[in-house]
Amino acid sequence: MRMHHGKTTAAVVMVSALALAGCSGGSNTAGGTEPAACEPSTEPVDLTFTTWVPGMDQVVELWNEENPDIQVTVQSGPNGNSGTYQNFFNQLQAGNAPDLGQIEYDALPNFRVQDGLENIAACEGIGDAGDQFIDWTWNQVTFGEEDAVYAIPQDSGPMAMFYRADLFEQAGIEVPTTWEEYATAAEQIREEGGYITNFPRSDVNWFAGLVWQAGGEWFSNEEDGWEVNLTGEESTQVAEYWQGLLEDDLVSTLPSFSDEWNASFNEGDQWTWVSAVWGTSTLQSGAPDTSGKWAVAPMPQWDAGQSAAGNWGGSSTAVLKGSDHPYEASQFALWLNTDPEALALANELGGLYPAASAGSELEAFAGESEFFGGQAVYDVFAEASGNVDPEFTWGPTMTQTYTDVSDGFGAAIGGESTLSEALQNGETKTVDALKAQSIPVVE
Repeated sequence: MRMHHGKTTAAVVMVSALALAGCSGGSNTAGGTEPAACEPSTEPVDLTFTTWVPGMDQVVELWNEENPDIQVTVQSGPNGNSGTYQNFFNQLQAGNAPDLGQIEYDALPNFRVQDGLENIAACEGIGDAGDQFIDWTWNQVTFGEEDAVYAIPQDSGPMAMFYRADLFEQAGIEVPTTWEEYATAAEQIREEGGYITNFPRSDVNWFAGLVWQAGGEWFSNEEDGWEVNLTGEESTQVAEYWQGLLEDDLVSTLPSFSDEWNASFNEGDQWTWVSAVWGTSTLQSGAPDTSGKWAVAPMPQWDAGQSAAGNWGGSSTAVLKGSDHPYEASQFALWLNTDPEALALANELGGLYPAASAGSELEAFAGESEFFGGQAVYDVFAEASGNVDPEFTWGPTMTQTYTDVSDGFGAAIGGESTLSEALQNGETKTVDALKAQSIPVVE
């Protein structure tokens, strides 16, 4: 499922420096929040759950039919950064937040530092549920803390390379397996009148997925606070690579997911798209005339023989701070994201690719795809999911970081700056934003 980040900045809930310092990520285990008391209610319970996934109300009906004493009401909202997160923070401050909320992995640290999440590790079946999920997704919801679970993984976005198999074959161009080969193919495709792909200004989380694949990390949480590093070796490598493609006019720069962007795929102007698993449905809806012409391969690698993958998108189901029923909420969240029938329906209606390790065994992800030339494309993404580095950490101000880097990317696309300068500016502004919120920073 595509998680597109706009420029809506979540409202800041002011918390003490002690609570802020208590947030942990990566391998840091200091200062974690104690697990919430988690005993089942002796009375019937009504829960509220806010999400923007289409059809989630129908998925929840399955639960309600089987659990008459724990009824869940679905509240639909806009995409997280388009309003739902701001609503959550306002509701947390007012003491009337829903029991459960959908929160993307890259937004969880913001809620964590604002003390907006219940630690549900002590709830029945939660603390030892990690083996039911893809490793890296479980790390996203525990922040590497001991005795801590702040949400249940919902879906993920492992990345691979969609490519027009017919065009590569007709032109006699080898399908690239390394980024060096990708650049060579870009030159050959440009000679054919097309572009190998599109470089988006606004999808900074896509770019972060490329850095993730390269082994880079933009944030880490140390004993003394957050370390911000958007300009590390791996980030610079990725930035300079795409800067070269931009300067040589080897990639287009259309607004992502626009009508013009869809048309460029439908008309064969774009030959590849390095994207997440949810891109399967994006291409089918946006480029219907190309059915049977696409295939999927692993992401190009920086060194031949490697198999690293990045991730773009994915959400969790969190129990928000102040819920009167963390036990019942945690049980519902675990069921929602592990029950085979619930997973299958969430995929059918909402396009979710489950974070549950058993999700790849569902019928929806088995068999061959007519649109992709009879290929079993989900096998490629299942393998990619296992090759995503589990230690990648998001920072607590990602909306602001995305906005600042996106502005810089726009300047780079216009020839007024470079991608590396955009990352440097984003790093500086991110550090300033953390300090402004009294979030400790390691410099």
